Amino acid sequence: MQRLKGGLTRTVKQYCLNRNGMYCNPHDHRSFSALPNYAAVNDADPEDQVLVEGRAKSRAAILNRPDTLNALTAPMVGRLKRLYESWEENPSIGFVLMKGGSGKAFCSGADVVSLSQMVDDGNIEDCKRYFETLYKFVYLQATYLKPHVAILDGFTMGCGAGISIPGMFRLVTEKTIFANPEAKMGFHPDAGASFYLSRLPGYLGEYLALTGDKLNGVEMIATGLATHYSLHSKLAWTEDRLGNLITDDRDAIETSLAHYGVIVHPDKTSVLHKIEIIDKCFCRDTVEEIIDALIREGRFQSLDQCLSREYRISIAGISKRVSNDFFEGVRARLVDKDFAPKWDPPTLADVSTDMVDSYFSRLDEFEPELELPTATREPYI
Repeated sequence: MQRLKGGLTRTVKQYCLNRNGMYCNPHDHRSFSALPNYAAVNDADPEDQVLVEGRAKSRAAILNRPDTLNALTAPMVGRLKRLYESWEENPSIGFVLMKGGSGKAFCSGADVVSLSQMVDDGNIEDCKRYFETLYKFVYLQATYLKPHVAILDGFTMGCGAGISIPGMFRLVTEKTIFANPEAKMGFHPDAGASFYLSRLPGYLGEYLALTGDKLNGVEMIATGLATHYSLHSKLAWTEDRLGNLITDDRDAIETSLAHYGVIVHPDKTSVLHKIEIIDKCFCRDTVEEIIDALIREGRFQSLDQCLSREYRISIAGISKRVSNDFFEGVRARLVDKDFAPKWDPPTLADVSTDMVDSYFSRLDEFEPELELPTATREPYI
């Protein structure tokens, strides 16, 4: 979103401190050196990209696109949704687990290069269906009738967080890196981000949304984004213990997760120790009313309301009704990698109120809103 992008430029340069107390630049590509190596077109079978392991009383979904840090394609999201729906209905399955098949990542987010290519090829309806399916899967996670364990070992970014944080248990390690870097690509934190970021302490959510800064596993525990912490070297033991469970009892699952767990606290370099500075800077409407509309408003809304608003913003972004910024951001960061996006409009001063409002307005009569089964499924988070 243009205003989110414009605020990123102005606000961060004025206020944001990195962990060494120095001013940080959000446009410095070195801050995210491990960007996924996206392929513009991926014709692999989704069954190879989302593997399934059967266990005594559980099933595991394994994200398997290591070259892209397990970035989610449309076929992958569709397969995950179908699997989870079938597993929920299967009485022989007590609980479900999700993890990344690569040692570097759980999930780096959406495969935005393939989404951009869809639109360039004239398949914008397929791109819309991607967001619809993704957000419905996020809601399914939040309303899942069986215990769910997400092992967030490695990069957990963007919608990778969205498909895991709504679940019951989130296990992190010393290799976990959490971030919402969407603003750096002219997009907005989505897949439920306006729900979970808005519930972080103070104005930390605004800071993370606008800067794309990272949290480690310890910080995720401290902020409630994760429920359990384990050393990477002990993950195999934890998985074996979970795999041998013959139960759907959440207490038994939690005990297994905690068995090899470690009690941790943020060290003195943590951004959490700068929370007073963050609150002082981000409690102001420095990006005019964008923060109120996207993040702060989410504090008082249910997950389905947040997802519905995010869906409108996403559809507006990919439809190019106001700006081409999302596609320009993808080009600059992930295709040409010149890290020099040509934003349109180029400055915050050129952004009108009508342009901002168009992102948040209800979709027109020819564009259906996101429909979620709120009457039959209620989130427990």
